[in-house]
Amino acid sequence: MKQWKVWITAAAIAIGAAAVLMTGCGGQKPAGGREVSQNVKITVGASPVPHGEILKEIKPMLIAEGVDLNIIEFTDYVKPNLALQDKELDANFYQHEPYMEKFNNEHGTDLVALCKVHVEPMGIYSHKIKELAQLGQNAKVAIPNDPTNGGRALLVLQTAGLISLKNGGSIASTVQDVEKNDKNLQFIELDAAQIPRSLDDVDIALINTNYALEAGLNPLQDALFTESKDSPYANVLVVRRGDENRPEIQKLAKALQSPEVKKFIEEKYNGAIIPSF
Repeated sequence: MKQWKVWITAAAIAIGAAAVLMTGCGGQKPAGGREVSQNVKITVGASPVPHGEILKEIKPMLIAEGVDLNIIEFTDYVKPNLALQDKELDANFYQHEPYMEKFNNEHGTDLVALCKVHVEPMGIYSHKIKELAQLGQNAKVAIPNDPTNGGRALLVLQTAGLISLKNGGSIASTVQDVEKNDKNLQFIELDAAQIPRSLDDVDIALINTNYALEAGLNPLQDALFTESKDSPYANVLVVRRGDENRPEIQKLAKALQSPEVKKFIEEKYNGAIIPSF
């Protein structure tokens, strides 16, 4: 009988240990007996400034909503969209909708804008002159070479009174559409991220605010001319078509348009970046 009791006791201990292990694999159980679900992880691609900074600001908000936000920073305008299309990202946040639509047409991607977050007015900068009236003949002008931002830069130059574009110009305008150029400006088309580093080599440069901030430029103090604050080029959260209603993506969009983010943008960037919601 004693031998049977030993066997029964050992079996009971083994069963109890197995139950503990199984509970540990399945997740913790609170007093109510319900399992605590793991946070859903999403990966978002972004430019470091301001997009990455804004995303870092909402990480605690999303954790409270059961979403673990992983941020991957990019310094160009092409890779984040390709990575999103290839499902290496769940979303990206760095571009305006006209650029996204042009990218879709040229690369066969199927990306959609989910919500507007902020506007980054494009500005004209220089290390050689203090005001646009000092700009001389045959001046060298750096503009972005990517789709839509090149046209956007030309529209800014037109608004500043430096050139005129055929039919009033559009986001699709190119240097070939410049029909009036009294100063015979010489356009140099560069990758947008490289333009701040070209300031010593050109007379003026059209720089997107995110790259201006990364280069230590203050758009409010350093820009000779700034795009209107009612610019249609709001930066948007972008996802693959069909992912718009994923609960974790909806939580991300809601956080990006929250009062907390509006306050963060207004206080941190002091007017250089404007909330668009």
